[in-house]
Amino acid sequence: MSVPFEHCIRCTLCVENCPVFKVNEHYPGPKQAGPDAERFRLDGQKIDEAWIKYCTQCHRCQTACPYGVDPAQIIRRAQLAYGRTHRRSFSAVLFANNYYLGLIGSTLAPIFNRVSRLGLVRRLMQALGISKYLPFPSFYLHSLRISRKHAGQGRRKVAFFYGCFLNYNQPQLGRVMRDFLVSTGLEVVLPPQVCCGLPALGNGDLKTALRFAKKNAKVLGRYIEQGYDVVYACTSCGHTLTHDYPGVLGLEKGELISRHSFHLAEYLLTMIDEDRWKGSFGSLRKRIAYHIPCHLRASGNGYPTARLLEKIPGLDCRIFDEHCCELAGSYGFKQANEETSISLGKIAGDALLSFEPDFIVSDCGACRMQLEHFAGIPALDPLEILLKSLAAGPASTQLVNASTIRRGSRGNTGNRGNRDGANRHIEGYKGGANQQPGGRSTGGRS
Repeated sequence: MSVPFEHCIRCTLCVENCPVFKVNEHYPGPKQAGPDAERFRLDGQKIDEAWIKYCTQCHRCQTACPYGVDPAQIIRRAQLAYGRTHRRSFSAVLFANNYYLGLIGSTLAPIFNRVSRLGLVRRLMQALGISKYLPFPSFYLHSLRISRKHAGQGRRKVAFFYGCFLNYNQPQLGRVMRDFLVSTGLEVVLPPQVCCGLPALGNGDLKTALRFAKKNAKVLGRYIEQGYDVVYACTSCGHTLTHDYPGVLGLEKGELISRHSFHLAEYLLTMIDEDRWKGSFGSLRKRIAYHIPCHLRASGNGYPTARLLEKIPGLDCRIFDEHCCELAGSYGFKQANEETSISLGKIAGDALLSFEPDFIVSDCGACRMQLEHFAGIPALDPLEILLKSLAAGPASTQLVNASTIRRGSRGNTGNRGNRDGANRHIEGYKGGANQQPGGRSTGGRS
């Protein structure tokens, strides 16, 4: 729980931990943008706040404050106020409606994936304020929203909030997550859902964010009241559900959803602690650099994925939590933020490479895209590592049998860029389907 901004003692720890302040001379840092500027705002004094847009909402200022002040929340409210009184750019409007962008990209996947990578189209996008250093992720026709919605039977029931990235850009991984949860003895549903609302919040569109959030809250609240827990894999979606729904969005069922929403790794650890699931991990002699997403740091629940990875024999895992990857959802896709995103992406990527890992691992799809681009080595979801270990364990099941992590081409520059997981998804799981970017699976609905 944050405390009033008046508790700020101007120690500047938030500034020291702000990634944008380190490389962008136009951003004054969270102390000035947050508590300092708030004093002028409340006094009704007008100040030039164009620089407020440079904040990525990584929440590192929040976790750094020794007195519990949350500069990120103060800045978020200022960003939304700025969005109401200033004309928003084309890129801001586009990415605020990222859910519909994903829907169009998925529906027209074979065309969209090819056209979006053409030089002429890339130059046009740049003219419209969209960065071109990192290609758009590939989209799939067979998205999660048209997958099997109900699987498994068990005493514990979960509603899987998969989010936009798994839905449109890594649906095969999303189906692996669903089937894995079923294999642990859970009943799993994929509830009707739309974007969590974070892209709209990040682009100053409170109206759109509320519209998305209210739809989700109505559905998730009903499932929770029926005895379901909400499990999420995307740490940004999770932070929005647990912090923004009861916080800046002030939803009626926000607190209920926050109390009953859990990160996938956090939920698995609880099941292990309660002796409801025995993860029979086999030896995996790999060297991985585990990048902690900023929104996982800010969730206040520790590093549950790291605790799971510690259970894998032979795995050499080093935690990297000192740098933000700086893609920050749609932030790095805007030309205005390109220099900042590239500078900090290189810093984060170089730090990971210093460990000389076989793989980069991160819970966040955006982090994986950015870090794989700059480090040039495969960036995987933690579940891909867990399944590889479980497949080598003494109690290997059909679900994880012969699961394989494929290395794709480096750099994510091809028409079928490897960051979408198509070239290295988990293979051999029960009910699996081979799928390529833009195409349908070779099986039926899975």
